[in-house]
Amino acid sequence: MKKYLIYIFLLLTINSFSQDNKEVFKNGEWLKYRMHYGLINAGYATVAIQSKTYNNREAFHVIGRGWTTGVTKLFFKVKDNYQTWFYKDNLQPYRFRRRVDEGGHIISRDVFFDQKNKTALIKDHRKKTEKTVTIDNVQDMISSFYHIRNQDISSLKISDEIRLKMFFDSETFDFRMRFLGTENIRTKFGKVKCYKFRPLVQSGRVFKADESLTIWVTADDNKIPVRIKADLAVGSLKADLDEFKGLANPFNIIYDN
Repeated sequence: MKKYLIYIFLLLTINSFSQDNKEVFKNGEWLKYRMHYGLINAGYATVAIQSKTYNNREAFHVIGRGWTTGVTKLFFKVKDNYQTWFYKDNLQPYRFRRRVDEGGHIISRDVFFDQKNKTALIKDHRKKTEKTVTIDNVQDMISSFYHIRNQDISSLKISDEIRLKMFFDSETFDFRMRFLGTENIRTKFGKVKCYKFRPLVQSGRVFKADESLTIWVTADDNKIPVRIKADLAVGSLKADLDEFKGLANPFNIIYDN
């Protein structure tokens, strides 16, 4: 599981939600997370968004980085870089980049989406291969974060699910989020009211069937994850919001610590 420490964060941070048409993110938003296994500080991850222009259309460029630190770095060094480019008007990605170095396991891959013609060109730089596959209205790992944040969850009831088609590596699979209700949790910034969700991930790819994932996102207009927890067979792995800046809306705190 430690091998997938950064991957867990990048996979799960795609899940934030909006209840109306308010702007929930903007150019300059930056989030930093601290990941820990028990009392061990295992690593950090950041996600930053920048405005761009592509094909005379307004777009966003998002960079997600993750790395191990301290004792974890000594035993298993991780340095990951995930990037996505998507249009502002429909939030559909047109490019995705994955650069992974996890204990010597290296991935260098780019995906170019042609959403209109329903194809994706995959370039694997390490293997020096190219192939084109069929797609249909897909999101990549990172663009999904921003796509789902714009969905309406005002009418969600406990056990309702939100779904999307996620493209990862060279295939499309269904990603589902089950709504578990609301919960107030204590963070380094104070007590925060959150929506609680259970990502229903594809067993066998990264997670074992008996591993339970939970995510808490702020119950405000930002809908940013403040905590992600993986309950493992032995102990639990958590990622907590450590720093933030450039939010589009106020970060609501019930009361300070």
